Amino acid sequence: MSASVSAATGPGEGERPLLGHPRGLAVLVATEIWEQFSYYGMRALLIYYMISTLGFSQPSASLIYASYVAAAYFTPIVGGILADRWLGRRHAVTLGSLFMAAGHLILAWEPAFFVALALIALGNGLYVPSIASQIGGLYRAGDARQKTAFSIYYMGGNVGGFLAPLACGYLGETYGWHWGFGLAGIGMLVGLAIYVAGERHLPQSTPQRLVEMDSAPNGKGVLPLLLAVLAVVILFRAAYEQLGNTVALWIESADRGLGDLVIPMTWFQSLNGLLVILLTPLLLAWWHRRSRLASSGRRMAAGAGLVALAYLLAAALSFLAEAEQTAVAWPWILLFFFLITAGELHILPVGLGLFGRLAPRRIAASVMAIWFAAISAGSFLSGIIGAFWSSLPAGHFFLLTASVAGAAALLCLALSGWIARTEEERGA
Repeated sequence: MSASVSAATGPGEGERPLLGHPRGLAVLVATEIWEQFSYYGMRALLIYYMISTLGFSQPSASLIYASYVAAAYFTPIVGGILADRWLGRRHAVTLGSLFMAAGHLILAWEPAFFVALALIALGNGLYVPSIASQIGGLYRAGDARQKTAFSIYYMGGNVGGFLAPLACGYLGETYGWHWGFGLAGIGMLVGLAIYVAGERHLPQSTPQRLVEMDSAPNGKGVLPLLLAVLAVVILFRAAYEQLGNTVALWIESADRGLGDLVIPMTWFQSLNGLLVILLTPLLLAWWHRRSRLASSGRRMAAGAGLVALAYLLAAALSFLAEAEQTAVAWPWILLFFFLITAGELHILPVGLGLFGRLAPRRIAASVMAIWFAAISAGSFLSGIIGAFWSSLPAGHFFLLTASVAGAAALLCLALSGWIARTEEERGA
């Protein structure tokens, strides 16, 4: 290690932990809650807004939706480099939050629709690799708490994902789209205020161009594994990202009656966040008791398999509804969300943690950006798949989606041994 200042130093010595973890984790989680509130609040409305108000056809709306999500997760490639080399992670989070807030606030102004999406995508590119990569800097190397930290971060963020469709969805459906999008923008500003107020608890982040490169391991031998894992993530995301796209349209046509009431279609999107909150502690306890069997690779393979099972259920329900000339009853949608969320928790936070633990610390944001690049590619692929919604019966469409998730499961299972060996060698 050179005598230069480290690119990322931990929180101050003597700081009392909060619930067994550094206080900086609470700051990052609280910030992420409001970022997720803004994202999922907007996502709950976007596909409906494009079709009902902007007049896009379903295939076009699905492709626009997927292209936006893909762009939002492609820009972190540049955003991570900017954070590591020039801005520093703190400034990148601040600037990205401002861009996203502006995009949400002007989204319902029809002439600025694509400008708004571009602002959100650019802001996301600065925000996501820089916020997630700060988690590793809160812990010393080899600290066992790192593994649970990423799951806590993921679970906490989903508090926002749960509340957003209820609040933004209700305002958008009842009073107008601009109210829902506006509330999403306000949520982003609240998250920024929390982040700025809690900066003293976070690791320092100096742009790498200002410090001498240290002699820490450069990740040689790890990067090929991480690139192989990306193929799994791409396939998984292509299936998973249908939640805000074609699954939202499936929900719209479902029987949502509850006595004399009709459940708002956007409210079902809150199930994902709620189930993440409820299931994460149970899964963490399960994995802890079965640590030998619950390697990262096997968890991720199981996650993709659960998502495939969810879409097989949707296919069976759709075939049955078509045969009986009825609509799918909403309680079945609850089971669908349970399966797909359980799958998500086995793969997304686990994969994010794998990248966070194995990434060389001095280029952590750049390596984390590669993770989001895979999500970008998978999200774009989801749009290509989603465009078939109008031309295929729902049952056949969901069979296609299940096969994509199944392919991800098989590929991850093939990589599980390599993943386990690398984690053991690196003490991660």
